[in-house]
Amino acid sequence: MSSPATAPYPARLEATPDPRLSRWLWLVKWLLVIPHWIVLTFLWFALGVVSVVAFFAILFTGRYPRGLFDFTTGVLRWTWRVVYYSYSALGTDRYPPFRLADVSGYPAHFDVTYPKQLSRGLVLVKWWLLALPQYVLIALFTSGLWRWGGLIGVLVLFAAVSLLFTGRYPPGLYALTLGLNRWVMRVLAYAALLTDVYPPFRLDQGGREPGSGNPADSPAGDALRSRQGR
Repeated sequence: MSSPATAPYPARLEATPDPRLSRWLWLVKWLLVIPHWIVLTFLWFALGVVSVVAFFAILFTGRYPRGLFDFTTGVLRWTWRVVYYSYSALGTDRYPPFRLADVSGYPAHFDVTYPKQLSRGLVLVKWWLLALPQYVLIALFTSGLWRWGGLIGVLVLFAAVSLLFTGRYPPGLYALTLGLNRWVMRVLAYAALLTDVYPPFRLDQGGREPGSGNPADSPAGDALRSRQGR
């Protein structure tokens, strides 16, 4: 049984680094992801509408309609794949699929456990009042929503320079970057009303969630893959 300090969070972000990354592809990824950002602009607008509908559904029934829940989770999942490919991680050179559903063969995954019941009262305050401290932190992490700025942007810039000159992604840098992205995605899932479980003030680094039980995918495993690729 997991201890409270490492209890699994309902929103789960996982990723596997490419054993070999291009030295130069990151220079043009901003151009390659333009089609995704166009589609995601419309999807996030739709997510805003869905969130309003879900808000009232939770307020009156205590449940997030399953179809709307799957759509919202899908938009977050799609977004995570794109930012993992681009300038929030640079973790893969595999082009992200245009899909809301999970893609088993893609190295970036995001999912949220569907809650059977949600608090009717909590929905009134959690997305703005309770989440305020988290918003302050993720603003420092991102300096806006997934722009090349903030702490994540600085770390990814160092990773890009390392790739350019050495062809390697420092494993410790990768683990820290994934931990910060995981924190951001947990807060987004909470703010999107997908869960009542408050995001922990905890930096879970590496490509796997705590308690995944796969040592090969731990930060140490990431380091091993990096050495093998080298």
